[in-house]
Amino acid sequence: MSTMERTGWVGWGRFAAVIILVSGIFGVLQGIVAIFSPDGYFIISRGGLFLFDLTGWGWWTLILSILLLITGGALLTGATWARVVAVILAILSAVGQLLLLPAQPWWSAIIIAVDVLVIFALTVHGREMRPDGSAS
Repeated sequence: MSTMERTGWVGWGRFAAVIILVSGIFGVLQGIVAIFSPDGYFIISRGGLFLFDLTGWGWWTLILSILLLITGGALLTGATWARVVAVILAILSAVGQLLLLPAQPWWSAIIIAVDVLVIFALTVHGREMRPDGSAS
């Protein structure tokens, strides 16, 4: 095992962890509100209609958000498994935003850009986040 030199990307890795934690907190709140909301949600966009079942979406969001909170906390400790899970969750987030692109183009584009930044920071420079600085 050799030690690695830490670069400024360690800060971006921590930024990715904080973004994942904040997303998890907001997701837990959204999930709880959706579970207890009696109404459906719909968006009409350029002749298309998007319908959502809030209860099902709420449970999915709550479970995913709890995973985000666990992963974000583990990322701050430098856990290797957390980097892998965070990249997978960021990919799923970007794909999900592609589905919402017709309804919310600006928001979806911003979230996709943040997801790409998280994926880049964690895949290219994620090893530097290890507390011992080792390369393995």
